[in-house]
Amino acid sequence: MNTVILADDHDIVRRGVRAVLEADGRFQVVAEVSDGLSAVQMVEKHKPSLLFLDLSLPRLHGLEALRQIRITSPTTKVLVLSMHNDEPYVIEALRSGASAYILKGSESDEIVRATQEVLAGRRFLSAPLTEWAITALAVKTPETSDAYNTLSPREREVLQISAEGFSNAEIAEKLFISARTAETHRANLMRKLNLQTQTDLVRYTIRRGLIQA
Repeated sequence: MNTVILADDHDIVRRGVRAVLEADGRFQVVAEVSDGLSAVQMVEKHKPSLLFLDLSLPRLHGLEALRQIRITSPTTKVLVLSMHNDEPYVIEALRSGASAYILKGSESDEIVRATQEVLAGRRFLSAPLTEWAITALAVKTPETSDAYNTLSPREREVLQISAEGFSNAEIAEKLFISARTAETHRANLMRKLNLQTQTDLVRYTIRRGLIQA
């Protein structure tokens, strides 16, 4: 039996995917979560065969959750389930370790086919996405000069939560760290990204697609 975790902030999406998988009979959904941090934590706990992951998640963006999950549970195959069909999102997901990219609104048989391909060690992309073009772009080396790449995983978490308007004390509570530590992480990431104000921070995260405008 292949174990599965569903990570999406819309309950109706999770219920839909769960129904498809349970009807197939080869999958057991062991957890459902609605934010990126919980996705990372549940995958580390359960080490599932598959993770269905939305990109636009609160608390931690799906792409950052994906990067962390590839480190903490490298055997888990990640299937991105997203409304975004533009190539930058697809390319970044593939670079970050996704095994499949499925567009929301896909037919149920496409979800099942994606699981079959991924479990067989192959990659799956929804039909509208041009695999050959994405493959060519995905193998390009990411820009090493990107300051975002210098942030630690914890700093990336603090970046997103800060952009959502939470104070240092609230960040500390969400991440189970002290307020002083949260303040230090925030100061460090601001310095690394050359940001001066909260407005700069919010604009930066919107430009990177970490939060929605």
